[in-house]
Amino acid sequence: MIGLPAPNDGRGEFVVAIAAAGAASLVDQMGSHLAALQEVLTFAVLPDARRPVAVALAGAATLAAWQALDVGAADRAWRHYELAKTAARDADEIAYLAHAMAEQSYVLVEAGRHDLAVSLMREARRTAGSRISSRLSAWLNAAEAELCALAGLSDDSRRALDRAVADLPPDSDDRDPGMVSIFLNRSHFDRWRGNTLALLGDDEAVGDLYGVLETMDPTFVRARSGVLCHLARAHLVREEADEARSCLLAARRLAGRTGSVRHRRRVERLMPTV
Repeated sequence: MIGLPAPNDGRGEFVVAIAAAGAASLVDQMGSHLAALQEVLTFAVLPDARRPVAVALAGAATLAAWQALDVGAADRAWRHYELAKTAARDADEIAYLAHAMAEQSYVLVEAGRHDLAVSLMREARRTAGSRISSRLSAWLNAAEAELCALAGLSDDSRRALDRAVADLPPDSDDRDPGMVSIFLNRSHFDRWRGNTLALLGDDEAVGDLYGVLETMDPTFVRARSGVLCHLARAHLVREEADEARSCLLAARRLAGRTGSVRHRRRVERLMPTV
């Protein structure tokens, strides 16, 4: 993905591009790019010619879907994920297929269908099986942990976090060499784990998330907004309303900078509680 992450998120960042072009216009530009790739694929006859185009389309459609979801265009995001899955099957790329399925689960989260989101995420992991890299496997398990937490499945969430820790490569590389859209190292995972623990109401999450804020890349504006939202939730569990409100106000400012409708909605859902 072109500088995308990261949900919350191990997906990377696309903040610079959004700041330059505006979130909505970037989504429209990606739509034009997808149409161009589809046109090329339509006239690619032999498998050797089709496969690289299909791989490019799968990656681009997944990126476009995440961007659409971030600006609140859930219907468009769903269609882009369907396109990504079709392209991944055309290319016979299990990793791209599983990744698109997993990210599509977050569209269901935005619709309030947490149970169905968990089911789709688990189907993505079953589809991937053992045919993917350990980094992508860690990403899928971390994402499942987050969705289980959202669905109130505390034990399942913690088991998924344990699997993610076991799968995460020990190196400090950010990206998967076989799939550059997967952006996950130990630092990013710690952020994701802290977010998930906050969703579970785990008191340990507060210390973890403040540690993440101190060490994370300052250019990851969108991800920082997400961390602050989860930190606010963790403070609320501890009945620390003033600290929660401070985190939410900071998260709101950052969400405004990135144009993230998704993050603004998170803030607004929590704000009445403080």
